[in-house]
Amino acid sequence: MSSRRHSSAVLFKVAMNTTGTSQQAIVDELRRVILDGAVPPGTAIPVGEIAEMFGVSAIPVRESLKTLKGEGLVQHRTNAGYAVAQLTVSELAEMYVVRETLESAALAAAVVNASDADREHVAEVNRLLEKAVQENDSQTYHRQSRHFHLGLTRPSRMHRLVHMLESAWNITEPVQLMVHVPQADRTLLHEDHNDMLDAFLSRDVERLLTAAVIHHTRLNAVVATLPSGSGLIVDDQQG
Repeated sequence: MSSRRHSSAVLFKVAMNTTGTSQQAIVDELRRVILDGAVPPGTAIPVGEIAEMFGVSAIPVRESLKTLKGEGLVQHRTNAGYAVAQLTVSELAEMYVVRETLESAALAAAVVNASDADREHVAEVNRLLEKAVQENDSQTYHRQSRHFHLGLTRPSRMHRLVHMLESAWNITEPVQLMVHVPQADRTLLHEDHNDMLDAFLSRDVERLLTAAVIHHTRLNAVVATLPSGSGLIVDDQQG
């Protein structure tokens, strides 16, 4: 079975559970499929088959894909059609720097503004991360890592900044980095999470920012080890 046929089958399987055929429903469903990691970067998105699934013409599907292209989740190439966006090596590294910068800008305010419920939420997510590390559950670790970092920043009440952080995170999400790194790296990154959580719960801004720098330095080093030959990212010359 070709990759195009395979991508159609995956999209069909996931999209069959959706309800509604408005353009927004199509955008939301395709975004969900991509962010869930159900289809890897570079996977073709056949407009005609998607339109058939939703019982609509190709027009709202193309408009939906244009919206997702604007979000950095979909790419379009002449004579090749639409596909899940595939970052180059340098683009992936850059997006992780963007994530680091935005998160760091929010942390100090988050420590000051966090409620007891906010702190308990982050602690609970970290417990799920701990369980994922113990069970070598890379999918859960990847998913909960996002919840952990956003849980640290949302209490900042800097809504526009947090929205930009989530958008930047979405662009890197199809790569599913934490699924593809060695367990040893996930363990070290989780130790950083523990240090960040302890500082957050202690309301120690300086220690949290220091722990965040250490964590992102390690994370950026892990990003650099992801080979372009994996198909998840491409060489800069191919981008």
